[in-house]
Amino acid sequence: MTGREAALAALERCRRENAWAGAVLDGMIREGALSQKEAALASQLCLGVMQNSLLLDFYLQHFYPGKLQPKLAELLRLGAYQILFMDKIPDRAAVSESVALSRRIGLSRASGLVNALLRRISENKDQLPPIPGEGTAAYLSTRYSHPLWLAQRLIDQKGYDFAQSYLACCNMQSPLELQLNTLRCRKEDYMRALDRAGISYELPPFPSSCVTIRGGRVNELPGYEEGLFYIQDRAAAMAVEIAAPTRGMQVLDACAAPGGKSFAAAIRMKNEGTVLSRDIHPNKLKRLVSGAERLGLTCIEAQPADARHIDPALQERFDLVMADVPCSGLGVIRKRPEIRWKSEEDLARLPELQREILTAVSACVKPGGTLLYSTCTILPEENEEVIRAFLSDHPAFAPLDFSVGNFRSQDGMYTFWPQIDGTDGFFVAKMKRAEA
Repeated sequence: MTGREAALAALERCRRENAWAGAVLDGMIREGALSQKEAALASQLCLGVMQNSLLLDFYLQHFYPGKLQPKLAELLRLGAYQILFMDKIPDRAAVSESVALSRRIGLSRASGLVNALLRRISENKDQLPPIPGEGTAAYLSTRYSHPLWLAQRLIDQKGYDFAQSYLACCNMQSPLELQLNTLRCRKEDYMRALDRAGISYELPPFPSSCVTIRGGRVNELPGYEEGLFYIQDRAAAMAVEIAAPTRGMQVLDACAAPGGKSFAAAIRMKNEGTVLSRDIHPNKLKRLVSGAERLGLTCIEAQPADARHIDPALQERFDLVMADVPCSGLGVIRKRPEIRWKSEEDLARLPELQREILTAVSACVKPGGTLLYSTCTILPEENEEVIRAFLSDHPAFAPLDFSVGNFRSQDGMYTFWPQIDGTDGFFVAKMKRAEA
């Protein structure tokens, strides 16, 4: 199997099954025993086509307004993406490889169309048709391949220029961010290990434990088996910094999988105290447990549980409760480009679930304790509106302002934006329960 075949197969499966691209692609790469070079090509092609599907369709339809069967359409998107976005692949190679691929996958009758259409795009790539409606949501939707409703929502919420910068950023590659296990290594020592391995890195302004890597396989980085780091976006790591757990605390991570916040809390607590990590998905909890073992974090206790239903024994027991609730995920489109195509109707049901979870877990906070709510989305109805409704119904809780680095919360709330903060889109709200 070649990288192009793997990318096409992954795109088709994601379209048919609404599967996650990353997991599907990893499976294709393993099954096809792809070389590192072909695996990298498959990843770039699959994610690139997903990130630019509406724009690619706009150009393809300009040169061929006829109807295309889904498999052929995916093949043509792959070819067009190589021509329009990948400078290192000659146009003639993109065309010829696409024609050859059409024959290998049973589309020999369409090989002439593939050849002619991709050649036309190549010949006209310096004078492509302008996208209509500049200055409108329709333009942003096509230009950055996001649903029209999301483009319009962002314009209404933050203005056109802000919406454009956000959508453009969502189509950029997300860096690999390592949070160091400071119980096992110092930052300076790990940087020297990266230098010895010839791996380039950057040191972002926050949090202090973070090292950013551009590319590379996680399990091949220095110190993985030794538990010197774990993977977590900087905004999610900052949520735990904002919560500020300390040594000896009793902490509940109510929606814990895949475990990053539990790990961060345990490390900040010097592995002393208790982090009760609960999640509704037992299989995800198994990965959390194995991650805690790799990192040497013995204060973490994992339990399968539905955060909407709290055991009476847990009420008013914890100094800190963290609720990183299920959400639309629209802040992590850089990492999961298929998230953008979730239906608006499905997302409309989420705030009710979020309010239900927040209300349930708030009962676990001790008088004087802290409640932290977070999501990886940027929609107000999942963020600020949930918090305001909760505070209105629970007068024992009050917003707790915080400042970290150059940013400061507003009414105890802050939204990280990728084009501003260099993180995932992420929302954090910090609240304090009144003393008894």
